[in-house]
Amino acid sequence: MLSVFSGLGLGLSLIVAIGAQNVFVLRQGIRREHVLPVVIVCALSDAVLIVAGVAGLGFVISAAPWLVVVARWAGALFLATYGVLAARRAWRGGEELRVEAADEEPVDQSGGGISAATRTSSRLAPVLLTVLALTWLNPHVYLDTVLMLGSIAATHGEERWLFAAGAVTASILWFTALGFGARFLGRWLRTERSWRMLDGIIAVVMIALAISLVLPVLA
Repeated sequence: MLSVFSGLGLGLSLIVAIGAQNVFVLRQGIRREHVLPVVIVCALSDAVLIVAGVAGLGFVISAAPWLVVVARWAGALFLATYGVLAARRAWRGGEELRVEAADEEPVDQSGGGISAATRTSSRLAPVLLTVLALTWLNPHVYLDTVLMLGSIAATHGEERWLFAAGAVTASILWFTALGFGARFLGRWLRTERSWRMLDGIIAVVMIALAISLVLPVLA
């Protein structure tokens, strides 16, 4: 049980932070759009990475550091693009949340139903592709989840898989709480102005993360 709780604690300490993936899960939770598929993809991706790290993939990454460099540039490009799109939403506005409805769908400001832009963003495939990119193009995932967590798990010897089970449990608990708990923020996001502020914050976070990824390479 000590190994399980060690993995749980380390997993939470690595994942509970302001990052691109968490911001996206939070936004989907607030919008109540495809929350369960997003949570499943995030938790399953973490589980795959944790198992890979415990199985020894961390040694491959440490032996080929250029893989991390490639992931940095690809992740920075994606984050910058997503940040620009969020900034565009914040600038243009036109979105609010109808919290009194049972399904709480986003509607346009004119009251004419869901806008064309919202219909496009609410499709499942683009949402899943975005969360997959935010997860697998993030080099910190490989450094933290695979390399660091895998290395620490190795110190537990034969109980390393119990350690991995604790870390996987941490991911499941966190993404479930983040995705389904975010809906309680809906009461503060009824207006277009609130959504513009949220998208503005998302834009700043995403662009800042993109810059932070490439600074070590440029330094």
